Amino acid sequence: MVCWGDKYPIPLINHLMAQIERHAPSAPRFVLICDQPKPGLYPGAITRDFPAFFLNPEFKKGGCHAKLAMFEKGVLPEDLPAIYIDLDTIVLGDISKGLKLMDSRQTVAMLPSAIIPFGPIGRTICKLTRKKNYARGNSSMVVFHPAECHYVAETFRSLFAKHPDFGFRPMVADERFISWVAQTHMKKLPKTLIVKFPGEFMFPWRWWLYVKAWLPWVRSRRAKLAAITLNGLLIKPEMLVTLQDGELVTDSKFRKMVWSERTLGGSRRRILDFYQFLKTPV
Repeated sequence: MVCWGDKYPIPLINHLMAQIERHAPSAPRFVLICDQPKPGLYPGAITRDFPAFFLNPEFKKGGCHAKLAMFEKGVLPEDLPAIYIDLDTIVLGDISKGLKLMDSRQTVAMLPSAIIPFGPIGRTICKLTRKKNYARGNSSMVVFHPAECHYVAETFRSLFAKHPDFGFRPMVADERFISWVAQTHMKKLPKTLIVKFPGEFMFPWRWWLYVKAWLPWVRSRRAKLAAITLNGLLIKPEMLVTLQDGELVTDSKFRKMVWSERTLGGSRRRILDFYQFLKTPV
């Protein structure tokens, strides 16, 4: 996990860790990369300071380049594979299942976020276009082996020295850069494991939200989800815990969400249960 500033309070971080441990088949080891002390952090959790390079104020903006610190040598233990997860994630099951997706220690697995798919097709397109076009992922959850991925941070450092304005397109955001530099080893995280809230529960046409929620295979898949990530700037815990039944939410891409069991099914209650510990908005 990565945290800079004071946006995420200790109770929220601890709750996330507790839910991960609750669903894990064995005791997980938590590492939080942070820029300030975290008194009262979850028992046994390890904190690691951000490398000075990644404390650049520009890296803490929308591109979230500071997250690339997790690939820096010496930051994470290297004896086991790791799962990075955003703090804006609702954990409902065993996320360690993501580790079983690794084909080798070099595998980097993420949620797909573009038309070009991870795998042979994406790698071929990347090769034919000389890495101008490539499969891209969302970094809300990343499965990787710390010992094999130092090249991600090293390459970013090298390119930033040449392009401090992020003029090189893959440097626009952390997830785009990871996808580009690790393209050869990229693999997708399936929607049976984790979904992005906007992609799963929002759509421009309201009627489709009701139809989708009615489909038996969608209901079955949603019931088995291990995690839902609240990527983006609109849908956040403080919003979800205050929404009224049937309330309509529209994002900047004109995607709509109706906060109702008719559109979210049992996921609505599971989300509310996850954030029930919040006595006041985060």
